[in-house]
Amino acid sequence: MEKGRLLVVSGPSGAGKGSITKRIVAEVPDLVFSVSMTTRAPRPGEIHGKNYYFVTHQQFEETIAKGGFLEYAKVYGEYYGTPKEKVMETLREGKDVVLEIDIQGAMNIRKSYPKGILIFILPPSMGELRKRITGRGSESEGDIELRLGEALKEIAYIDKYDYCVVNGDLDEAVNRVKAIIVAEHSRVEEDIYELIEEYKEEE
Repeated sequence: MEKGRLLVVSGPSGAGKGSITKRIVAEVPDLVFSVSMTTRAPRPGEIHGKNYYFVTHQQFEETIAKGGFLEYAKVYGEYYGTPKEKVMETLREGKDVVLEIDIQGAMNIRKSYPKGILIFILPPSMGELRKRITGRGSESEGDIELRLGEALKEIAYIDKYDYCVVNGDLDEAVNRVKAIIVAEHSRVEEDIYELIEEYKEEE
């Protein structure tokens, strides 16, 4: 059975990575969204096992000690991480897995699972990014400037990624990510030699 692909989607806040991820999970067969683990408290409406696995600091640190994460980070005093075994089990089943994580997490995935496919989601412009963040109505002007500054720092990592998708039109961006998935399943890999031997045996 063909192994699944690990897709890592990241980009600046406001680029639309969440919207793209939701669409491709809903529209691409055998694509599974990886649920992250966190020590932060659930927000209203969030469900354990669907949005996050909500655990204590002790439980998280025990999982770290066991090598149970593909990547993890501590942000503002709270842990966030991608449980390894569930992801690897899904990949072995031949299903693709998508992670929606930040730049730091993506760089850690590059180290822990080099076969991961890193996709960077870009806004069409900084002006559009400001418009999207402002449109949320939840950030102060100071917070907006901070997010825009962070976005510029994150964009500097774009050359570490395999693909870049500009999200000016959501439908087009979703189709581009779908095309990346199709292309990756046609990539020539090391196990192609096993397939060649199978063809020789059939002659």
